[in-house]
Amino acid sequence: MSFNIGLSGLFAANKQLDVTGNNIANVATTGFKSSRAEFEDVYSATRLGTGSKTIGNGVRLANVSQQFRQGDVNNTGNVLDMGIQGNGFFVLSNSGSLTYTRAGTFKTDKDGYVTNSDGTSRLQGYGVDSNGKIVNGVLTDLRIDTSNLAPKSTSSVSSTINLNSTAPVIDQTVAANKFDPSKTETFSKSFSTPIFDTQGNQHTMDQYMVKTGANTWDTYTLIDGRNPDGSDPTVTAPVASTMSFDSTGKLTSVSTPVSPPTTPPTSVISSDLKITNWTPGSVTNGVWTANGASADPAGLTIAMSNTTQFNADTARSIPSQNGYATGQITNLTIDGSGLLLANFSNNQTKPIGQISLASFTNEQGLQPVGGTGWRETYTSGIPGYDVPETGTLGSIVSNSLEESNVNLTNELVDLIKAQSNYQANAKTISTQSTIMQTIIQMA
Repeated sequence: MSFNIGLSGLFAANKQLDVTGNNIANVATTGFKSSRAEFEDVYSATRLGTGSKTIGNGVRLANVSQQFRQGDVNNTGNVLDMGIQGNGFFVLSNSGSLTYTRAGTFKTDKDGYVTNSDGTSRLQGYGVDSNGKIVNGVLTDLRIDTSNLAPKSTSSVSSTINLNSTAPVIDQTVAANKFDPSKTETFSKSFSTPIFDTQGNQHTMDQYMVKTGANTWDTYTLIDGRNPDGSDPTVTAPVASTMSFDSTGKLTSVSTPVSPPTTPPTSVISSDLKITNWTPGSVTNGVWTANGASADPAGLTIAMSNTTQFNADTARSIPSQNGYATGQITNLTIDGSGLLLANFSNNQTKPIGQISLASFTNEQGLQPVGGTGWRETYTSGIPGYDVPETGTLGSIVSNSLEESNVNLTNELVDLIKAQSNYQANAKTISTQSTIMQTIIQMA
């Protein structure tokens, strides 16, 4: 029996103890992947082969391989805590040097960049263009932009309206029935919609519906109780658009006189109402003044195509309009595809970036570099980058972290086995020593 065989066994058992001890030490490390010591036997060989009676020459450490199986993903309540459910690695950049990790404990630095927990590396992903669309293909440092969301003026309003076909006709040729927004008897129904100017100021647009015939209705549109040009509707008559319906109650046309009036009078016939002369302003103590803002350059289009005249109450669905006031960021949400969505105080949601994940042909070939990170090697192959939930890549779980995949019970059992292995190999050396002493005493 050779001392070298026993010594190789002691060395191997010691390495197994080291690997097991490292796993146990990192049982609470976020994103940690356990390792496994892999051994191979050693044989002495001649140039012509080992032969059939060759005795082994011990054992050696072949590899320490990391086990990339999924760890438990548990909720933390911190939006920038992210776990990966499935395959893939977060990409971190430290001045251009890329590392890969499963530890999703991120935070923002003083400039708003998303960094790892010690602040040395920035999370990589895809940015957005001026229109808020994700720019795929080029990795960039992800940044949480906390600046205000600029206002947007309203250019379109849409809703679904039904006008009661049994409503009484209001004869506007009678002086007492002449439309007056302050007199409810001069119109059949009114609807209000909030709209916004270019500075984000909110205004109220009122539509007054007046039934003028069996299949005709007039609609008057006022903003802040004024005509769109700011004049008083009780002094300057507002312009009415005429809606015509067929015998089935479906809208056939909306006719609006051209403003300013032409000679002879002409009208624009469409399924929409178009306001192009709105001057935003405000009324203080009964006096209207322009507020310095303007309407949307494209004008204000009010979609009327979904208006019907059926035997049911006159009613309107919740209107939709595309303008909004200035918004301050209130919170951040991250969906399964890694899309970062900023939520603003004006009820708007804006994408500000998307996380990218990396995948490798051979994860076992990655080089551990500490900090629960790995680097690309020739053996691992080059990384492939894409957004989560693409191909074999996993999904992002926000407000959560992936815990260590160490199975503590198994590690404690392995610890006992490694200890026994170490003691057994020590015993072979002790036995070899006893045999040698016997031989020496015989000499």
